[in-house]
Amino acid sequence: PAVVDTDEAHFSRSLQPANRVNGRALPELEEAETELATDVNLRPAEIPANPRPNRLRNLLAAVGALALGLAAGTYYFKYVAPYESTDDAFIEAHVAPIAPQVAGRVEQLLVADNEEVRQGQVLVQIDPRDHQAALDQTRANLAAAKSRLEQANAQFTVDRAKVEQEKANVIAADAEAKRAAADLKRYQAVGNLGVSVSQLDLVATQARSSEAAVEAARNKHLASEAQTALDQASIQTAAAEVKRNEATVRQAELNLSYTQVKAPEAGYVTHRTVEVGAYVQTGQALLAIVPRAVWVVANFKETQLARMRPGQAVELRVDAYPQIRFRGHVDSIQTGSGARFSLLPPENASGNYVKVVQRVPVKITFDDTLASRYVLGPGMSVEPVVRVK
Repeated sequence: PAVVDTDEAHFSRSLQPANRVNGRALPELEEAETELATDVNLRPAEIPANPRPNRLRNLLAAVGALALGLAAGTYYFKYVAPYESTDDAFIEAHVAPIAPQVAGRVEQLLVADNEEVRQGQVLVQIDPRDHQAALDQTRANLAAAKSRLEQANAQFTVDRAKVEQEKANVIAADAEAKRAAADLKRYQAVGNLGVSVSQLDLVATQARSSEAAVEAARNKHLASEAQTALDQASIQTAAAEVKRNEATVRQAELNLSYTQVKAPEAGYVTHRTVEVGAYVQTGQALLAIVPRAVWVVANFKETQLARMRPGQAVELRVDAYPQIRFRGHVDSIQTGSGARFSLLPPENASGNYVKVVQRVPVKITFDDTLASRYVLGPGMSVEPVVRVK
């Protein structure tokens, strides 16, 4: 082992600083020495030559935030605030169910599914033979009723002539009775001077016969007038029978025409459920006609209606044609929520109440003819955007 000179070791220890003990620094100085060593060991390339002030960075950040907020506000007030939209909207139309007005067997089916038809076009032909036979029968009954009416009129004419004849007979008999009465008075005035008893009796008998003839003529006249009254009643009865048969004929003609089921309006055939040979009843649904005239029912939240008014412009996006923008306007706003007019409206007075934002149906109609170029049917989804300001 090496031998150390004690004097040299004592000299080395005397050179150590006073803040070191046995060659080690005190704890409060170790951290400072470490930081100093770190700063001394930095390479020149790592020391910033000209550091940018924090104030400039903060200013740029504030300007950027302000510009972003301004852009967001501009976008909101220009493209969001003036509009109200919803995805709870659908196309509606007056769907016309087609049903026969008479029963019978389907003889011909003249249209196919989804075919476009015009107003008045024949859709279904029902076997017309039964209804044609009924029409022929009613026409025969009408002819018989008219014949009876003519007979009643003819009888009335004859009886009316008899009334006039009997009236003339009454006048003649009355004149004869007056003459006989005058003769009787003359004979009675002469007395027994120039007239025999037999002559006086004869004149008196003639006067009484004339009075009886007048009474008989009057009775016949009254009887003939009564007959004409009966004739008039017969005429009225026959005329009423004619009218009844005419109505029956018209109904039979209608029933025959109803064997041709026609389109009440132009549109498209949908929901066809009938086939050739089927026996159909009156009122049985055969198919439906969807017209071209359609509109949109949009269910907006009640909180979206504050600024919505009829006549406001609407942009319509139909899911079936996502690239097309249809134009329309608000037609009307329903007075009441959709839930209130449902099959089972809510009863808020019973049970626990949970407030739910209600939706109100808004009717929107198309403005341009662009909608007529596309197939738009009931139930298709629409996204309307209403400009409310």
